Amino acid sequence: MFSHIMVGANDLDRSKTFYDAVLGALGAPPGFVDRHRVFWRLPTGTFGVSVPIDGKPASIGNGSTIGFACDSPAQADAWHAAGVANGGTAIEDPPGVREGSVGKMYLAYLRDPDGNKLCGLHRIP
Repeated sequence: MFSHIMVGANDLDRSKTFYDAVLGALGAPPGFVDRHRVFWRLPTGTFGVSVPIDGKPASIGNGSTIGFACDSPAQADAWHAAGVANGGTAIEDPPGVREGSVGKMYLAYLRDPDGNKLCGLHRIP
């Protein structure tokens, strides 16, 4: 359904460092810079950060969350730890199992250095 997801960034170098770490924990190679943007590409999709082209500061979407698929709870924990170690902020409950209407999931939540809400998610069979 989606071709890519892009979020705004106010400091491209800081964002590249952060996302190289969290997406690297998911097996992605380091992002590549294309003018005022950085892209990470995997077979399942493309994620990018961009300095806003309108010249205004990047801002977060209230109520929005970007979820990254994790292969295991251990990978979600590594993703979360990489984010915290590289300028992200742990938010909500600590990483762990949550039960909902769609079954059991292992979730880990972060805010990136610009405040975007991210989730590392592993669906438990």
